[in-house]
Amino acid sequence: MSAVPLDTPAVPVRASGGRRLPLAALALLPIALAALAPALLGSHGLTPDLTARLLPPTAAHPFGTDALGRDMLARTLQGLSVSLRIGLLAATVSAAIALALALLSTLSRAADAAVSFLIDAALSLPHLVALILIAFALDGGAEAVAAAVALTHWPRLARILRAELLGVLASDYVAASRGFGRSRLFVARAHVLPHLLPQLGVGLVLLFPHAILHEAALTFLGFGLEPSKPAIGVLLSDAMRTLSAGRWWLALFPGLALLVLTLSFEALGSAVRRRLDPRGAR
Repeated sequence: MSAVPLDTPAVPVRASGGRRLPLAALALLPIALAALAPALLGSHGLTPDLTARLLPPTAAHPFGTDALGRDMLARTLQGLSVSLRIGLLAATVSAAIALALALLSTLSRAADAAVSFLIDAALSLPHLVALILIAFALDGGAEAVAAAVALTHWPRLARILRAELLGVLASDYVAASRGFGRSRLFVARAHVLPHLLPQLGVGLVLLFPHAILHEAALTFLGFGLEPSKPAIGVLLSDAMRTLSAGRWWLALFPGLALLVLTLSFEALGSAVRRRLDPRGAR
């Protein structure tokens, strides 16, 4: 066997996901900006000014102004804040429903069959139709939109958590732990939670972009927030009335802001998944 020369340069070891950390840090910027917009802006730019109606983007109004002379940058940031709050509520409730059903499926075979049937039935429903029906039945508004999104976004996460939970409970180390007389509480704390919480956390983060987009879609179609709210769906719906007149900035900037916010959550969720489960992410 030939010896390795002593002057052979060492191959640098690259940390897994190291290049993803700056991307995740950048993804937090628009999320933080949307969350802090009401505190930073207050009512600035939201007061009608009829002398500045429908102005194109300028230095004073980077996103232009609307039909009442209100600053579109301020309205867009306020709309992102509304979408963020509704998405947080809807994603949290949806993740809680998914976790509860996953835990319920472990009680017995009948419970597992019932949960599996419920997941399949929910996935077979037309998504947008179910959203509209629930929001319409609850008379619209922020609470109705949050409830509609929460009640329609849990099935895929519930399926993932159920599969993870059943796989852990059927593993050899859980059987050995039970054989040594460990309690159910010890098995849940030492074996189940370390496997379940990363999946739940990543699923919760990845539910945000779907919740935000569907909130905007419901509001755009007229089944969501009131027209007086500075929501992104309201801004896009108002922009459709003047888009043919060349008022392109009324739709372009709110749409781009919504896209940036959803992509930020996607990047953040992917980064969290790589950090918690790098082998599974690959």
